[in-house]
Amino acid sequence: MSRLPVARITALALLLVPLPLASCARKAPPPPRFQALREEYFVGFLQRNPVTSTYLGGDAYNPRLSRTLRTLRDYSEAGISDEVAFYRKIAAELGSVPLDSLSAAEKIDCAVMKSQLEFLLHQTVDRKYHRRSLDTYVVEPFRAVDWQMQQMTDLGGGNYGTEEEWRALGERLDRIPRYLDQALENLRSGVAAGDFPDHRMIETDGIKAAQANAEYFEKKLPEQVKTYLSGQPYQEAIESLVGPQALEAASAYADFAHELSQMFVDRQDGDQLVFKEAFRADRYALGEKEYDWAVAHNLRVDKTARELFDDAAGKVAETQALMARTARRIGEKRRLTLDFSNPTAERAAVRKVMDLLSGDFPRSDEEMFKGYREKALQLVEFARQKGMFDLPADYRLDIVETPPVLRDSVDAAYYPAPPFKKTGVGRFYLTPTGNDAGRLKENNYHAMADLCAHEGFPGHDWYYQFMRPRSASISPIRWLTPGAVEDSSSMWEDSISAEGWALYAEALMAEPQPGAPDGFYTPEERLYQLQGQLLRDARVRLDTGLHTGRLTFDEAVDYYTENVDFLPHACRAPKEDDVRRASCDTARRAIYRYSKWPTQAITYRLGKSAIQDLRAAAQKAGGAKFSPREFHERFLMQGSIPPGYFAAAFLEEAR
Repeated sequence: MSRLPVARITALALLLVPLPLASCARKAPPPPRFQALREEYFVGFLQRNPVTSTYLGGDAYNPRLSRTLRTLRDYSEAGISDEVAFYRKIAAELGSVPLDSLSAAEKIDCAVMKSQLEFLLHQTVDRKYHRRSLDTYVVEPFRAVDWQMQQMTDLGGGNYGTEEEWRALGERLDRIPRYLDQALENLRSGVAAGDFPDHRMIETDGIKAAQANAEYFEKKLPEQVKTYLSGQPYQEAIESLVGPQALEAASAYADFAHELSQMFVDRQDGDQLVFKEAFRADRYALGEKEYDWAVAHNLRVDKTARELFDDAAGKVAETQALMARTARRIGEKRRLTLDFSNPTAERAAVRKVMDLLSGDFPRSDEEMFKGYREKALQLVEFARQKGMFDLPADYRLDIVETPPVLRDSVDAAYYPAPPFKKTGVGRFYLTPTGNDAGRLKENNYHAMADLCAHEGFPGHDWYYQFMRPRSASISPIRWLTPGAVEDSSSMWEDSISAEGWALYAEALMAEPQPGAPDGFYTPEERLYQLQGQLLRDARVRLDTGLHTGRLTFDEAVDYYTENVDFLPHACRAPKEDDVRRASCDTARRAIYRYSKWPTQAITYRLGKSAIQDLRAAAQKAGGAKFSPREFHERFLMQGSIPPGYFAAAFLEEAR
């Protein structure tokens, strides 16, 4: 997430919606200063969304937010009514702000606030999404606790957290049972209204995730407390406080999972849950009208779902052609016999090369993590030697195991350190395979560079590490993640910049550098970097297709295995075929993620394209004075908002 010192405005021609500056009235009498209204909204939003406040380190931003470390969001009818009244009040006052009284940066913030408020009110009042936001309810308390511990004071010797910090955590733990009771009440209201989650979410992010949380709070959290306070005089007092509260939270999650089963499940047949008849049909599709609204209002993209779906087919074909050329180069290097005579043969040739490369894989999760860590360090050293970024001497990057509660949703992810605090470090999460041969082959040594470039450097980790020490120069509005940080309730406004940057970073490491005409990657690594690009191209077609009814769930899985992995009918392959079994499993996990997070999957490719277009325009405007490093730094200083808000002013400054 991010903010901005001197601002930028509107639209990249083919991608981005013109900034609705008319939304801020021109002739109304001046109300209190815009800065005060912006601050009131920022602080008020975080007070009502305490987990987002923890994520951002809000308690270090404003003393009024210190209380958020002890609370969870109030999803009661009274709490929701309070949110709606607050957002309507801010929206009304924002509408009376005279545009001419604002600086360029403030005009952008004004438009950003308007979009965020439109989303929040639409989500709460029109869609009543709290009746079905099951994944939000299950994961939010865990993230609150996990991020809170991540930010605790480092006491040295492996100890973390002052007594007061742990007591604050204890208060938050104490709220989890009531929070989950309210969640069940809201979900029951949704069922009564015919508005409930898809059965896949009920099983994966509902029942299974709640059971994983129960285990975490019963076993893992008490172990962490013991470890983090092993040398502190207040260890016993905190253990006697947090221990029973953690057990209560575990019991509440176990009861939550049980209640979900009672509500939705008919019976269990072996390992399979059989849902009641009323809940068996697909319920994930957002719908074309809602999807188009989200793309325009949340992402500032001037394309309809139909246009994005159709355009994606061409993008997929272009990247597949690039992969074929790279596979040909690898084949010549390794003296392979390959057929590139037609498109079908090209795909088979690419798959043959990938099968060959997948044989060079780590034999265990331990070896896999070691390989990823070494590759991440190599990327940093390459960029340092080539002067691509102004890297601090103490820049570091680590890769840790994904917490169990998140493993069904992500194979890899990045969670940044809080921008408003000095404590805490960013986390590059990598999901263990359980030493599964098929998935270890997917994580072969040639595939590691691309993922490290995306999640680590110069992708997410550098993105946030660059902005964090400059947080005072970036408007607070540009750090917000309205709706939620990362689940089906999220606006995804920040994703088009953050994920767009991470995908752009993958391609950036393929650009020629002095003494390195092919950039960082070997030809083998370049093939997997292009497959990463292909995946994001395909996601545009998959996400729009899923949520507008153009693709069924199973059709989307088949499209993925055929067009991303070049393995047609992988889900119908024999069980002993490790590669196809892993491809089918990966595809199903991916399609499930897209089904529950509409519009998130498209932000990667659209964000990358916006950055590339902006860079090309800035280079044309700057001429001989253009500097890629300066461009990157100026882009990052705009914060995690869609480039459509600042592109025009960015280019004007470049001229």
